[in-house]
Amino acid sequence: MKRAVVLLSGGLDSATTLAICRRDGFEPHALSFDYGQRHHLELQAARRVAASLGANEHRIALIDLRIFGGSALTDEIAVPKNRDVKSANEIPITYVPARNTIFLSYALAWCEVLGAADMFIGANAIDYSGYPDCRPEFISAFERLAGVATKAGVAGTRFRIHAPLISMSKADIIRKGVELGVDFSLTHSCYDPNSGGLACGQCDSCRLRLDGFRAAGMEDPITYART
Repeated sequence: MKRAVVLLSGGLDSATTLAICRRDGFEPHALSFDYGQRHHLELQAARRVAASLGANEHRIALIDLRIFGGSALTDEIAVPKNRDVKSANEIPITYVPARNTIFLSYALAWCEVLGAADMFIGANAIDYSGYPDCRPEFISAFERLAGVATKAGVAGTRFRIHAPLISMSKADIIRKGVELGVDFSLTHSCYDPNSGGLACGQCDSCRLRLDGFRAAGMEDPITYART
């Protein structure tokens, strides 16, 4: 089996991506990040998902993006609630500056050590919050960068970034996850969980998730503080 590094946040998108990686015959090495995020609970979910879906190994990289801030997820800025996510044109304050660039750089480094050429990311450009680093243009540009920025790339390795969800609706992602045996009760998507760990039901991520389950004709298996 070919090895692959899978970015695993613990949410439903990354869980489905991990399941797709396994389905496609790769040996998945899951990588999560403790980056000072407000929703630190997602790391517990990532551990559960990695174990449930049989990741070969799961590592958590410790970095601190709070030193820069600039996001409601890493700074003392309120998380927006009850936005009309799909009609909003601006990039929301929950965008973490250069996050996927940073995460893929770590994945690329691990690929070199593993002798792997494949990375998986759950980026989505359909039902999402408008982040620039979730678009196909970003994925293609990073692939080109990987080829010239690494020892393996200069030696001829062609790195591939798999973004299997990039053009799927949230409902289709959920259906695919169920088809592949993902237990969505293990996942966590909320940007602003309450002190008891319950999802708020009102942030962009919760609203996209809830809308996705409704559109898929399924019930979300997690509990919300408010919907």
